[in-house]
Amino acid sequence: MLIHPWDAAVDSAEWRHWLDTSEKFGQLIVPNLDSALAPLALPTHFTVFDQELLLHFAKPNPVWKHLAKASQVRLSVIGDYAYVPSNWRLKPGFETNGVPTSYYAAVQFVATPTIIDEPAAKAFILNEQMKDIQPENAPTVADNDDPYGRMLSGIRGLRLAIVDVEAKFKYDDANSVEFRERVTKNLEDRNRGIDQGAAKQQRRRLAAIGDWETFRDN
Repeated sequence: MLIHPWDAAVDSAEWRHWLDTSEKFGQLIVPNLDSALAPLALPTHFTVFDQELLLHFAKPNPVWKHLAKASQVRLSVIGDYAYVPSNWRLKPGFETNGVPTSYYAAVQFVATPTIIDEPAAKAFILNEQMKDIQPENAPTVADNDDPYGRMLSGIRGLRLAIVDVEAKFKYDDANSVEFRERVTKNLEDRNRGIDQGAAKQQRRRLAAIGDWETFRDN
């Protein structure tokens, strides 16, 4: 994806923190064995585990034959997005309307996949995912205990070794502090969909970056 310098993550801790405080749900993009056909896209929760992503799918999922041949896949996550209308983005030379845009946070992982079929290894993936996603009430999965143990045969695990990470926080950081504060207030006042999340990210980036020209030159 296109990432302008002012949209880039300040450091790797920024995208990791965003994922830690957001729902880890994205789309796994897998190349199609038939290159003339569209790639496969699978909505899924996932867990970041050191330099890997852990996830699982049902065994009948048609993706497995494609994953078995894929050297790389991509997992895409977006959140805290909002449409910013033209009348909010007035600049010199625009009397009544500016140029509309979209705000969003996005992280994309490029990774190499390994399919996991060994029961204990699948149980490990499930345990890590549940500790991550429902830490307040995470059951323990063991390959030799009911009720979960006998259900492991219905899934296959997937470990994705991270090769590259692209992180983008598109919140008008190249514009003035006053401009961004005005849009943030409009998002908070409109309060539609996940406007509050977008406003929160814009305020966070404003605190981290301040004036872009000054930040860039430091």
